[in-house]
Amino acid sequence: MTKLNALMASIAEKRDRLISGSTRMVSLLGPYQSDVDHALEEMRDKQIMNRIWDHDYTIWGDDPDEIANRLGWLHSPETMADAVSNIEAFVEEVRAEGYDRALLLGMGGSSLAPEVYRRVFGVKNGYLDLSVLDSTDPGAILTRWDALDPAKTLFIVSTKSGGTVETMSFMKYFYTRTVKALGVKEGKRHFTAITDPGSGLASAARDLGFRKIFLNDPNIGGRYSALSYFGLVPAALIGLDLHLLLKRADTMACNSEGCNCPVGGDNLAARLGAVLGTLANAGRDKLTLVTSPAVSAFGPWVEQLIAESTGKQGKGILPVEGETPGPPAVYARDRLFVYLRLEGDDALDEWMKTVSDSGHPVLELNLDDLYDLGGQFFLWEMATAVTGKFLGINPFDQPNVESAKILARKMVDAFKNEGRLPEPQATLTIDGITVYTEKGAGSLEDAIRAFMSTADPGKEEAAGRSYIAIQAYLAPSAETTADLQEFRTRLQLSYRMATTVGYGPRFLHSTGQLHKGDAGNGMFFQITADTVEDVSIPDQAGEAASSITFGILKTAQALGDRQALLDAGRPVIRFHLGKDIAAGLMRLVGAVA
Repeated sequence: MTKLNALMASIAEKRDRLISGSTRMVSLLGPYQSDVDHALEEMRDKQIMNRIWDHDYTIWGDDPDEIANRLGWLHSPETMADAVSNIEAFVEEVRAEGYDRALLLGMGGSSLAPEVYRRVFGVKNGYLDLSVLDSTDPGAILTRWDALDPAKTLFIVSTKSGGTVETMSFMKYFYTRTVKALGVKEGKRHFTAITDPGSGLASAARDLGFRKIFLNDPNIGGRYSALSYFGLVPAALIGLDLHLLLKRADTMACNSEGCNCPVGGDNLAARLGAVLGTLANAGRDKLTLVTSPAVSAFGPWVEQLIAESTGKQGKGILPVEGETPGPPAVYARDRLFVYLRLEGDDALDEWMKTVSDSGHPVLELNLDDLYDLGGQFFLWEMATAVTGKFLGINPFDQPNVESAKILARKMVDAFKNEGRLPEPQATLTIDGITVYTEKGAGSLEDAIRAFMSTADPGKEEAAGRSYIAIQAYLAPSAETTADLQEFRTRLQLSYRMATTVGYGPRFLHSTGQLHKGDAGNGMFFQITADTVEDVSIPDQAGEAASSITFGILKTAQALGDRQALLDAGRPVIRFHLGKDIAAGLMRLVGAVA
């Protein structure tokens, strides 16, 4: 699509909306509206939107490093239109050869957008059923292998850096098992890579004879890559119309142009970014996402984008996605609600009205259909860039992500040298659960109560500036997710604090940056369990020799992340559930007063 065509499409879209009386964004900000209006005037006067499109790094800082080379996403809707034919030819090739499954191996920005596409759109008849692996839990890995037929499965190894330890470990494991099952000549044709030029994965994929290597624009950061090869190749494999998806994204890009004045026009990205940044600076820094059920999978993608982009230098916006809706009284005065509403779905309208009527600021974003997510990807990327300007931070780097990685590597080295991981001293063992915390306790109830006492949850000002993060180093499953949600809801209702839940190590590539980089307002519940059946990680793809297992890697990551949080002055309590995860989680639920 040419820029002129995209502009005309944007104008036509606005005309249709004026005729129908519908609107993309509804703002119910109450007393904050005047502050947002001033912010928009500042954007107009300082030509912020024009400067973003001109790649002016001084909007966010004095140093171009990690800014000037991270703005390629601005042009993805236009440039990726030229890549569609190449992607579609690849998809037709594997379909013709009888492939009916695809397994994407990735973490964070490489896995979240593909998961959105799969969960929202499903699989078109005759295309490949895509699943995503982003857990180092041995049970999760064995479950994935047992569920597939390697002869009909395409493996997509996806990492920007080409050195992400989880992704490369996945690749070694599945490549080794596949070539053992099918032979090297056939097995290697079942692998494709998506990565940056010159990365370690690009070299490994060439050496191992992967079927295809998609080289992405290196000027696009992982969390901004939904509309690049990282998102579009998996989307095409399940049968999405890439032209339509990119058309919606390009229309939103045109809406975000500098010529669409933030004050006199309807520049949605400018307005969303101004709202997020202005309200965060006013203390409404818990961005609570509420979505129509059909697009609920979009929440975790926004969570990573916002958390990893804004949580640094003692600042941050906490994205809260997936909380069970409750009465307005359970929400402290630190919330901004953003309602992503799909046309025709009014199931949450009345509840959102109740929230707004209670005095909470609400922003409603309206989607005509599922393909409007193409526009939403771009909208949120641009709005996040704008938000960074108002927070005074660089939204494209992640300075605190490495701390947990370094400590995890030290844990792994300790295991290799001593044959064991350096476990901390336990505080309490009861009901099959081992507790690690700084405060002594005689029961699970006492341990949780003592830990939470440091948050002063009874005080309005403390409740308004605190949150609870549940970090589950467990095998993802529907049952475990439901139990974690129940635990989360009990904590939210009891302490009137924003809550998040993340599976480890996946969240390390998402909210992990905010956990260490914000002002230190989190209370961290880490949950671990025994490894029932471990899985070896090959030292080299295609070879049997192994010096470490996925179970050891996952435990090292949990221990490393715990220590990184403690080193940053964050309060952490760890519950080790042993072998019976379901019973342990239910015991934790019952222990919340």
